[in-house]
Amino acid sequence: MAAEKPRFCVVGAGHGGLAMAGHLGLMGFEVNMFNRSEERLRSVQMEGGVDLDGELNGIGKVALATSDAGRAIEGVDVIMVVVPAFAHRDVAKNLAPHLKDGQIVVLNPGRTFGALEFLQVLKSEGFRGDITIGETQTFIYASRVTGPGQAKIFRIKNSIPLSTIRAYKIPDTLQVIRKAFPQFVPGDSVFKTSFDNIGCIFHPALVMLNAGWIEDPEDFEFYFQGTTDSTARVLEKLDRERLDVASALGFRAMSAREWLYYAYDVSGKDLHQAIHSNPGYRGILAPHSTNMRYITEDVPCSLVPMSSIGKKFGVQTPLMDAMIDVACAMHDMDYRAIGRTVESLGIDRLDLKQIRLLAIGEKPK
Repeated sequence: MAAEKPRFCVVGAGHGGLAMAGHLGLMGFEVNMFNRSEERLRSVQMEGGVDLDGELNGIGKVALATSDAGRAIEGVDVIMVVVPAFAHRDVAKNLAPHLKDGQIVVLNPGRTFGALEFLQVLKSEGFRGDITIGETQTFIYASRVTGPGQAKIFRIKNSIPLSTIRAYKIPDTLQVIRKAFPQFVPGDSVFKTSFDNIGCIFHPALVMLNAGWIEDPEDFEFYFQGTTDSTARVLEKLDRERLDVASALGFRAMSAREWLYYAYDVSGKDLHQAIHSNPGYRGILAPHSTNMRYITEDVPCSLVPMSSIGKKFGVQTPLMDAMIDVACAMHDMDYRAIGRTVESLGIDRLDLKQIRLLAIGEKPK
């Protein structure tokens, strides 16, 4: 069990990593940062912390910012991985030689089957220690980098479900995490957090349906202006397919409208109205390229695994498959080949009961 005030390491120095490290520092927790590129850490090293504005203001102290994974996680209780999901494999490889028994690793978020992939990579790297691997259903902040070592937090979400490989570890894990983040709540299992992954509904479709505007130099608000009546209807149909795949696995996933109420306390008669009722999305501008994580992360690490699981259990996902095809065409990239599939996750030959046991596990007697 971690000390009264657990020590953290935040992996990643992008929009989310800077926000989380700064927030932890502002709250008085000892926090290290690890990033493979030292360049992104220079300003944090020089200032001794992260400069935050928005919902939080001030400089959150960072004890150590380094590209040395061993130094970064030495002696820490919780490792918060805050990188795009396509980098989870590389993070697992970097951390594998240095992880110690009792440490907690949380993917923020795991997207779809992130924790399962992380565990598989650790095993392939020869790690056999006793750690806890968890994933969140979404990221706790709506945030953006505003300058070197600076981030703006637009909104801190209300409730962030967290689950772990071996679900019986969820309560003990939350007992540690909630000392810093009371917003984290129990997720039922990594199935639930993986399929309550609403980013895969909002992100890639809005980028693809607004591609012409995105590649224009004119700024626009991604969620408010990018979500029209017609694009919202596409999101709703895509969301229905996600819910159908989850149902085939034996559980009820949260709809996108339910998630907006759960995370932001906003509602509406339809998804268009609910999105436009969310002040947390106000001021978030669209990217100026489609070659960004809303496609490069959410397609291979969210849509691809959902489609793959759907096929395994006989659920048709035509709109999801079309979105994957469009993304592949836009980027001249085979996202199915590089994405998380039942084959790449090593679960293609397992039946539903075996897959559930893999994710949920059984508490030792």
